[in-house]
Amino acid sequence: MSASKAPSVLEAEPLSDTELERIDAYWRAANYLSVGQIYLLDNPLLREPLRADHVKPRLLGHWGTTPGLNFIYAHANRAIKARDLDAIYVMGPGHGGPATVANAYLEGTYTEVYPNITRDEQGLRRLFRQFSFPGGIGSHVTPETPGSIHEGGELGYALTHASGAAFDNPQLVVFCVVGDGEAETGPLATSWHANKFVNPTTQRSAGRPPTDGSRAGPGTR
Repeated sequence: MSASKAPSVLEAEPLSDTELERIDAYWRAANYLSVGQIYLLDNPLLREPLRADHVKPRLLGHWGTTPGLNFIYAHANRAIKARDLDAIYVMGPGHGGPATVANAYLEGTYTEVYPNITRDEQGLRRLFRQFSFPGGIGSHVTPETPGSIHEGGELGYALTHASGAAFDNPQLVVFCVVGDGEAETGPLATSWHANKFVNPTTQRSAGRPPTDGSRAGPGTR
């Protein structure tokens, strides 16, 4: 389906079984790549029974937040491709780095930037071993991550950044995930009111970014 012929959200049909199967397969692959980064030093494809020396002695990165980030990434990519959207993904969970690296690797971007992280078993071993490990990469979405434009250091600002990006770029679709830790902060509590700056008639509505590319910023439920 070309971007010019993409139906509006109100006209769109449910996804086909093939589309659902492909998105589910992509999501499961991203989840495996994510959990492998957090836990594994060796045996990346589990070709042999898992042993203690295959597992990292110190675990960083939050597995609990990663499947959700991967789920949104997969479906956002589908919407971006179908509707030719200009989009940005703001990840509030601080230790959600495995998700971003996993998706960059699945897309092939990671190997383009880092040719030594090849798309085979040896490359997968390097990918897993380097995560949050001495001489490797951090557990956050660090500047070294392909596509990363900003790494935060405090809690509470994901929705603020997402809203500002939408305000400054009217055609930009912003996918934003609020982290569980930042959900208890003052800045985040204030950010829920950002939708009032978009459309004064929706002051009682919670905000969420649209996925049809028709307008930017928080909309109405």
